[in-house]
Amino acid sequence: MRHKGRQAFSALTVNGRLCLRRVRWHCPEAGCETPLDKIIDLAEQAISQGVREMACRLNRGSTSFAMTAENLQRAAHLSVSRETLRQLIEQEGRRVLSAQRSGQIDPGWTAADCRVSNSQAPDGATRVYAGCDGVMVPLVTEVEKQKRRQKVKDKRRKRGRKCRPLPRSKCGADQSFKEFKLAVLYDEQQQHRYVAGTSGNHSAAGRMMRRMASEVELAKAEQKIANVDGAPWIKNELELHGLVDCIGLDYYHLRENVQRARLAVYGEQDSAGAAWREEVMGQFYERGYRAGWEHLVAWRRHLRGSKRAAADRLLTYIEERQSMIRYPEFRSRGWQIGSGPTEAQCKSATQRLKGRGRRWDRANAEALMALDCLDNSHAWQHYWITLETRTI
Repeated sequence: MRHKGRQAFSALTVNGRLCLRRVRWHCPEAGCETPLDKIIDLAEQAISQGVREMACRLNRGSTSFAMTAENLQRAAHLSVSRETLRQLIEQEGRRVLSAQRSGQIDPGWTAADCRVSNSQAPDGATRVYAGCDGVMVPLVTEVEKQKRRQKVKDKRRKRGRKCRPLPRSKCGADQSFKEFKLAVLYDEQQQHRYVAGTSGNHSAAGRMMRRMASEVELAKAEQKIANVDGAPWIKNELELHGLVDCIGLDYYHLRENVQRARLAVYGEQDSAGAAWREEVMGQFYERGYRAGWEHLVAWRRHLRGSKRAAADRLLTYIEERQSMIRYPEFRSRGWQIGSGPTEAQCKSATQRLKGRGRRWDRANAEALMALDCLDNSHAWQHYWITLETRTI
């Protein structure tokens, strides 16, 4: 290779901006090479790995990329524009998403690590819970994209001079909100947790759960339980891929439906309605599906008109989930009957995406959610430590 002289190089690091002049080598067959760049940053990027990690970390607690830029300036005295930060963070999220899908991110635990030691499992059986839910995310619609593009064209026209053509527009969503899917695997004490999300449909969520189960060796767990909110697609995907042995209906989702029937029949102020709700839930909790069902059928006989219609809706909901209402059995075996851990992860993983004035492209929203899932899975440090061993 031929010596082509010294060339200026600038890289933003956690210790500030680094400006160097390094030798550039060239040959027609191999092209250009600057060996010093690999010493400074294995990724050979103008923004170092340390800055990228710090930006992604600060962005999780921010409400906008402008706030992330301000926090980065105050915390580390690093000046980066909000647009550069946006591109950097979304790009890193896409890398995390790709690493998750290809199995490059190790959850750090398997089903063998999830042993339970209590009165219900004196032999220390391995127990893993599975959860899945849908969460709504605000997206930019196609109509909004066209309006924004037209505003840019109008501003360019007013300048009175020729500009470069705008890049090809990405397709927007057909609705303002779209449902993303999130899956969680966790142990009894939630010391081990694996979280992942997707913007795909129920089939994509099923494949994602199957991949997650394979990575933690879920099939080797002696007790595999799912607590879900009762959505049919979740139960279908769990059964299709044979991920768990028992699927339970979240106790509090059942209570919400009973409460809805109580308001329709008794109203808000009637104390008899509250007593009826507690009695019904007590039947399901203590005696199971059959006792609760018979109690509701007897109660329905005395209702007419819209009140009976409300009772019919409740009975239909319960009948369709008969096999999932197994609270006495779950309690006797020491199993949880609520999907609170899954609901909490749905809120945590989309906290950055929701808020006043926030709209996202589907791919960018999925990328930011991947960063939150990475941290919620306790795999943040593992990802950044092993970053240089992967092809970026």
